[in-house]
Amino acid sequence: MPRRDPGPSVKDDELYEKLRDEGSSKQKAARIANAAANEGRSSVGAKGGRSGSYEDWTVDDLRGRAAEIGIDGRSSMTKDELIDALRSH
Repeated sequence: MPRRDPGPSVKDDELYEKLRDEGSSKQKAARIANAAANEGRSSVGAKGGRSGSYEDWTVDDLRGRAAEIGIDGRSSMTKDELIDALRSH
């Protein structure tokens, strides 16, 4: 099967491809692949310590994280509102 080109916005092409092969939608696979790539960006370490800045995340990534922790109203929030909600949760 020919390799799909996810485009420049996907940060982990291999994980994206694996998720697509497992049946995930393009959007979901991109969100998960980007979130996984962002975890590796923390300034101290993968567990504990400081995480990467929410300002570097896409709105889709922020909404995905907000969904994971159960923030209501996330679909209509702006990027700044999502960041505030995630930080105050």
